[in-house]
Amino acid sequence: MIDLRSDTLTKPTAQMLAAMTRAEVGDEQYREDPTTNELQRRMAELLGHEAALFVPTATMANQMALRSQTTPGATLVAEERTHVVVYEAGGPAIHSGLMVRALRGDAGRLTSEQISAEPDLGPGGMVVLENTHRSSGGRVWPLDEFRAAVDAAHEKGAKLHLDGARLFNAAVATGVPPSDWARHADSVTICFSKGLACPTGAILAGSADVIERAWESKFLFGGALRQSGILAAAALYALDNHVERLAEDHARARRLDPGAETNFAVIEDAPGLQERLRRRGLLVGNLRPGRLRAVTYAGITDDDVEHAAAILEEVYARA
Repeated sequence: MIDLRSDTLTKPTAQMLAAMTRAEVGDEQYREDPTTNELQRRMAELLGHEAALFVPTATMANQMALRSQTTPGATLVAEERTHVVVYEAGGPAIHSGLMVRALRGDAGRLTSEQISAEPDLGPGGMVVLENTHRSSGGRVWPLDEFRAAVDAAHEKGAKLHLDGARLFNAAVATGVPPSDWARHADSVTICFSKGLACPTGAILAGSADVIERAWESKFLFGGALRQSGILAAAALYALDNHVERLAEDHARARRLDPGAETNFAVIEDAPGLQERLRRRGLLVGNLRPGRLRAVTYAGITDDDVEHAAAILEEVYARA
């Protein structure tokens, strides 16, 4: 079975596991885990921010970003298929008391004009942008459009959070350093358990004040990790060894979908298509209504992709 449902299916390599066993550890709750502290220092520098905080998941990081920078009753603005709107279980309302305004965007992107036109967006509010944008098929934000959207949010007096769970995919695809997006946002999330192939973990980066407030949310959400250096060591290994190889995933996705920008191949859905593919040995995931996704990642080989392409061609031919 070739499983292309999601890049969350990555598994740590033997070399990554070895790095984890060698990690120097301490109690992260006391801020005394040296490996975690090094990861946080390195990620803050890499993303162009003052500080960073290691947490179990990118969803937790997103919710901490909202809670630490917004006021209950204020408005959150995001594209209608953004992860924080669709896949985080009502977290903005539950954890931060935010009113959510979900707007339709083009390729997952909101324009500066859309943001400027929001009458209820203002101080205490937040705009969330996602790069790459999952539900549009791993699409990348053009830097000029991103900066214009950030400026529009700030002109309204609102904060802007970048959900950069797959920001390294965007950086590798374009050759633009991740900091060129991240430093313009008030906070940014990075996920290590997708294309970077770690077993778990995410980073929230921002100003020193934002990260200090995020520590409070981390404990509120039950995020004390104790000897987290074991997990942080995996992330450090990924930074050194798994970033540039994302280009291989992108090339394999283009074999399935020539229009793929990163590691998402978009497949037109049809009644019963997923089941027909499954019976032939290919698993694909849901993307948005009318579209499926085939996601490439570490562990998926050229042979796997050629086989997947053959299955797709055969099933479509018989449709």
